[in-house]
Amino acid sequence: MPEAGEPRHHLSLADLRENYGADELSENDCAASPIEQFENWFQQAQAAGVKEPNAMTLATSGASCRPSARVVLLKDVSDLGFVFYTNRHSRKGEELAENPFCALTFYWPEMERQVRIEGRVERLSRSESEVYFRSRPRGSRLGAWASEQSRVLTGREVLEARLAELERQYDGQEEIPMPPSWGGYRVIPDCAEFWQGRLNRLHDRLRYRTVEGSGWVLERLAP
Repeated sequence: MPEAGEPRHHLSLADLRENYGADELSENDCAASPIEQFENWFQQAQAAGVKEPNAMTLATSGASCRPSARVVLLKDVSDLGFVFYTNRHSRKGEELAENPFCALTFYWPEMERQVRIEGRVERLSRSESEVYFRSRPRGSRLGAWASEQSRVLTGREVLEARLAELERQYDGQEEIPMPPSWGGYRVIPDCAEFWQGRLNRLHDRLRYRTVEGSGWVLERLAP
């Protein structure tokens, strides 16, 4: 029994660890840009059967400087950056309006790999967002209208009642307009780190960062 005033430890975590060593990452393995390197690793993750390899932790911080993080889905990647969609009135949307910078983290444990992205965020235009919105399943489009994301609900039945009303409203109609509060964001990276697990916690960490006039610079970080 712990002494009075001592914390009680609910779980034994000190010996919970994995030994890494499935692969390695050298400077010679890396593409010229972090976007190209990400695409290479993403394709390998898909081929390896990683479940939802496009799942990423999005970290934001508004004017309060209090960070928040959640898992969202990457929906596009190109030379322009990384794209995701959300309700602009959600906590993340409001924080990005106050502070248009964020961080993304992808973790693929099956491959002992992690990718970290940092950069500036820009809002996609309504027309760009509508292209993706129309590709979503019907239920997801209705759900975007039903949920006032991040707002307090008195119960789940309120949410389900809203959805039921929307299903009646759009019964027989395939065309469902995009909510004015919904849209996409593009993360334009200025820093990207690729992490490969190695033995004895001496992991490979290679970071791309932008240097004015020089483009991308690749450097190795201590693990």
